[in-house]
Amino acid sequence: MTESLPGAHMREELHSQPQTWATAADLTAEQRVLPAAGARIAVVGCGTSWFMAQSYAALRESSGQGETDAFAASEAFVDRGYDAVVALTRSGTTTEVLELVDRIKGRVPTIGVIGDPTSPLVSMVDDAVLLPFADEKSVVQTRFATTALALFRASLGEDLTAAIADATAVLTEVADDDELRDAEQYTFIGRGWATGLAHEAALKLRESSQSWTESYPSMDYRHGPIAIAAPGRVTWHFGDVPEGLAAQVRATGARFEHRAIDPLADLVRLHRLALDRAVARGLDPDQPRNLTRSVILDA
Repeated sequence: MTESLPGAHMREELHSQPQTWATAADLTAEQRVLPAAGARIAVVGCGTSWFMAQSYAALRESSGQGETDAFAASEAFVDRGYDAVVALTRSGTTTEVLELVDRIKGRVPTIGVIGDPTSPLVSMVDDAVLLPFADEKSVVQTRFATTALALFRASLGEDLTAAIADATAVLTEVADDDELRDAEQYTFIGRGWATGLAHEAALKLRESSQSWTESYPSMDYRHGPIAIAAPGRVTWHFGDVPEGLAAQVRATGARFEHRAIDPLADLVRLHRLALDRAVARGLDPDQPRNLTRSVILDA
């Protein structure tokens, strides 16, 4: 495959995810840099990184390892006596993250989880966890986000063996579901830590293929958003499905999409769909409309 093909970078990066997850799981020294159990922390990021922060926060707090809040960096309330702030960013150059870290420097310990080891954020944080093996050329993020979350999960004591196996299986499947790829509209939903994955799935498909997507917590979906469900549309659920929800969606004529695999591996399945849908529409997800690799705002 040559880099001139639309989505060549995204394709290579999404297919590398099982290996980058395995690498992250083995980074025991880097995992020890992350806040210890019992610490009260905030996790901040922008876009995709914010959604991964939401998933990490839900996993950390639900496992009893400490109060954990997730914020978009531009909307973060970090003057609350946190023991540490974790800043997640692929580029390390995002304006809102840099401004926040600079504002709290010397007052709140900061830890950066960063893809680019040459970025300015590396020298601004108190501690840096660097993931250059997961950095990307594509504007549309896949492996950095999931690898960061794999690192977080491993730091919480999770065994990622099953997740890696599920992702490997997803990537070896024959992609022949035209009905799913060509749907008119998609709604992504999830519970607990998978809610962040649902928000990320909606963003990913929207960025890469200019598609109409929405996302909600699965229990909130029935409080209005289910009104959008109809024939030719998809409701995709990450993780365990609340009782009765699948039947309610199918009654609308919409397709209820769910697979009983690790939710992070199911996000890889969505990555593959996003790539295929973009290419089928004549789009290049490596260079999506109106987007750049990092959002750097003018002063």
